[in-house]
Amino acid sequence: MKIFSLLKNDTWIKPYLTKYGKTLVLALFLGFMTFFCGGALMFNSGYLISRSASLPENILVVYVPIVLTRAFGIGRPVFRYIERLTSHNWVLKLTSELRLRLYNVLEKDAVFFKDKHQTGDILGVFSDDIDHIQNLYLRTVFPTIVGWLLYAVIVIALGFFSWFFALAMLLLLGVLTILMPLVALLVNGAKQEQQKQIKNKLYGGLTDNVLGVSDWIFSQRGQEYVSQHDAQEGQLRAVNHELKQHENLRNLLVQLVVAVVTVVIVCWAAFQFPGNHGGAANWIAAFVLVIFPISDAFTQIPGAAAETDIYQDSLSRLNDLSTDEAPTKQETVADPKQLAAGLKAPFKLAVNDLCFSYPDGRRNVLENIDLSLEQGQKLAILGRSGSGKTTLIHLLRGDLKPVSGQITLNGVPVSDLGDEISQFVGVIHQAPYLFNTTVRNNLKIGDENATDEQLWQVLERVGLAEMIRQLPAGLDTPVDEAGQRFSGGERHRLALARILLQDVPLVILDEPTVSLDPVTEQALIETFVEVLAGKTLIWVTHHLQGLSLMDQVIFVEDGELKLNGSPAQLAAENEYYQKLLRIDRGSF
Repeated sequence: MKIFSLLKNDTWIKPYLTKYGKTLVLALFLGFMTFFCGGALMFNSGYLISRSASLPENILVVYVPIVLTRAFGIGRPVFRYIERLTSHNWVLKLTSELRLRLYNVLEKDAVFFKDKHQTGDILGVFSDDIDHIQNLYLRTVFPTIVGWLLYAVIVIALGFFSWFFALAMLLLLGVLTILMPLVALLVNGAKQEQQKQIKNKLYGGLTDNVLGVSDWIFSQRGQEYVSQHDAQEGQLRAVNHELKQHENLRNLLVQLVVAVVTVVIVCWAAFQFPGNHGGAANWIAAFVLVIFPISDAFTQIPGAAAETDIYQDSLSRLNDLSTDEAPTKQETVADPKQLAAGLKAPFKLAVNDLCFSYPDGRRNVLENIDLSLEQGQKLAILGRSGSGKTTLIHLLRGDLKPVSGQITLNGVPVSDLGDEISQFVGVIHQAPYLFNTTVRNNLKIGDENATDEQLWQVLERVGLAEMIRQLPAGLDTPVDEAGQRFSGGERHRLALARILLQDVPLVILDEPTVSLDPVTEQALIETFVEVLAGKTLIWVTHHLQGLSLMDQVIFVEDGELKLNGSPAQLAAENEYYQKLLRIDRGSF
């Protein structure tokens, strides 16, 4: 079975089976004792009823069964309660470790996630996969193991009375614990795989279409999408209906097998313990009644097996993710906080012989890059789409580690600074995001302790103070969802105000003017340069407007530096740059 192969080669779950092995064994033991007490309670009760009905000569004759009935009656709910606490505690420990590991893996791989997965995949990983792993143990593994333990104990115990009858129970109970689970797994497998594929398609399709809903509306094909989605929902409902029918049929067959087992035990007990009143006949009710609480353990197993296929995709997806872990114990890892505390102005950013390739290793995205920026210098990075500009920015922020070479801030590798890099590097993206809250709260993302006076100061510097004062509630005015109250240029200025509050020495502008008109673009560039004076400025762009304000210009093409120099020097001496200028001005 595929599930067994996945569990055998699993690198996500198996390490924690050993780590929390004692709790796992305790949970299984308590689960076994729950059913054992339930069976023993009915066994003693059956004997007690029969023995009492035969007019015992003395109350002491039934005293022991009375005490045992009380003990097992109390023990069953107690063991059940403790088993639930223990098993759920074990599973919650496991899933919390899995979630932490999943977040760490995805954070490392976040830059390239969309290159390898659809947006809907991440929703599937977080919303389904970890929950599926949790259910795999609570609803499949634990009930199955407990059922198998009871199966073995019952067959062995009956062997002391009759090996022939023990063999008969081995076969009959084997139908519930082995045969029917295998049949359920095979019959439901294809339908569950179909159900899973439809669900995954709905996940990806719904996410994709919601993100592009405006295009559906503008093309006047909204109803077509709704019809398409309804058709997929209809397919899912049809598959769910078939699975429900299979489940009902399976439950009917399970109950029929339990009925057959009960009849067989009645016949065997009557033959094994003959008599009219009292004596051996008192054991007949004991053996017959015990089947009812014990059968609950066996009737769960076919249903648990039927759900197994649901979890296969989750295990596969988790194990297909990158499993790179933290550095080995032998490596000495510096504390990012200590590294950050040792960095003092002026700050020098150095890129030395930098090479980087994607995880698939097909080619180097960046190769042999060398740069040096002193405090306060302004650098423009030019290049076509896909030339490696964005990757270079992620490397400069320490989000990625070079394959070879180094990027250092005052001699400290930026990748070693971890989250502390935010003390030194700020980024303004193409489309700065404003949250659906007040202007004040959006600005305080830069510094949550900023006073109103500081907020007005940075708004004044970015040219928005007068406009904000005219809003209905000033700083407490809601910005609306995604900042729709403001224009593109105003959103960029608010993002700049955040950076000023953050007060970082190095600011990266990742094509912030790409969607603006030329007049707004030029005014915004001039604002950036003026307001960020004294800070190191790295501006990623794809055309040449405003480059005269920069100290240095580099052009990245096919992962290499095509040109490097000051704007004036390149305009006077470099033919390639001169050609780019003519193209940008439309005079080529």
